[in-house]
Amino acid sequence: MLEQTRSSEHDAGAAASGIVDAAVEHAPSYYAASANPSPVRDALTADIETDVCIIGAGYTGLSSALHLLEAGFRVTVLEAARVGWGASGRNGGQIVNSYSRDIDVIEKTVGKKDAALFGDMAFEGGRIIRERVEKYGIRCDLKDGGVFAALNDKQLKEIQHQKALWERYGNDQLEMLSQSDMRNVVDTDQYVGGLLDKSGGHIHPLNLALGEAAAVESLGGKIYEDSAVVRVERGEPVKVFTEKGSVTASFLIVAGNAYLGGLVPELKAKSMPCGTQVIATEPLSDEQASAILPQDYCVEDCNYLLDYYRLSGDKRLIYGGGVVYGARDPSDINAIIRPKMLKTFPQLENVKIDYSWTGNFLMTLSRLPQVGRIGNNIYYSQGCSGHGVTYTHLAGRLMSEVLKGQAERFDAFASLPHLPFPGGHMLRVPFSMLGAWYYTVRDKFGI
Repeated sequence: MLEQTRSSEHDAGAAASGIVDAAVEHAPSYYAASANPSPVRDALTADIETDVCIIGAGYTGLSSALHLLEAGFRVTVLEAARVGWGASGRNGGQIVNSYSRDIDVIEKTVGKKDAALFGDMAFEGGRIIRERVEKYGIRCDLKDGGVFAALNDKQLKEIQHQKALWERYGNDQLEMLSQSDMRNVVDTDQYVGGLLDKSGGHIHPLNLALGEAAAVESLGGKIYEDSAVVRVERGEPVKVFTEKGSVTASFLIVAGNAYLGGLVPELKAKSMPCGTQVIATEPLSDEQASAILPQDYCVEDCNYLLDYYRLSGDKRLIYGGGVVYGARDPSDINAIIRPKMLKTFPQLENVKIDYSWTGNFLMTLSRLPQVGRIGNNIYYSQGCSGHGVTYTHLAGRLMSEVLKGQAERFDAFASLPHLPFPGGHMLRVPFSMLGAWYYTVRDKFGI
């Protein structure tokens, strides 16, 4: 998903763009090629007023917009490219619960008493996705069930701990899988066991974003595409400028994530864009699809730099993994991901790869989301660290709550400590690569 590291997950980041240098059209992904019909929206060319202006039409921005519109706010969303252009429309499409660093890590940071609130929220994002799909009739190939696959005994013990932890916080839809059970889930001999989360699942991520955007507009919200924000004039009200227009608002929500650039300098020092790669095969036959993933669950392994895969609605294998720190686009995605796919499924040697693409997610040093306020009326959420599909939907609800004066859950995230990367911007990439190498070696030898 754009989820890519154990210290991240997938899912990917998950907001669209604030300022981008690339073309505004979607990446040449399977998702873009199979997207539901969606209008090309006008760019902002006037000076308008609203209650809430949101920068970014990815999951964070769209979820915030939906919750706020349902609460009676007037909402305007500014998107530099297209709805779902960033990680929200490119990720692996896996609904994975909790956060990139799990609740036990949060407990060590804030104590068990304060961590209880995070535990209560850990499984809410996935429920919100299902609520949205049902309420607004979103066609996004929603399927239930996700598996964490252990490659060695150490990882198996870790997911046994994860099961106990999640059950302590109310997830009663978990099942440990033996090595033989895993062969009934995925046709590979790589795994020694696994953990099935029946409340997990997978979706067509771009179609989810497009459906949420249609829901926003059905409630009277306005979305402007090709409308990169070039300047924010702070004050009460706040004024947001694009190249050809402006929005004056009582509140601003910054949801640009990995594509925000330097628009809000305070948000840059403690985060780093990272790239991840995904491929999609040609459609498999019914026999091939049911053989490799007979339960049609999505799967991610338990490595620090993890692999993840699932079947699409038309039975393509979507396989992702790898992290490029600093978000450089690799020259040959197939050369990176296809060997990973064939290590898992050597029986697909002769299957053609139809699509390959890359995208960025935003990583924090703690691997936990960076949430907070700037002044009295600018709010932000970013840095899902690859675990964005579920968290971003929760973030939208938290934004709505705090703007309505219910700040407890928002403030819990805002209180999490965040440090800058060692060495600053110049050295954050090599230091992160060194850390990833260390954990990759540990994964390889099961230590």
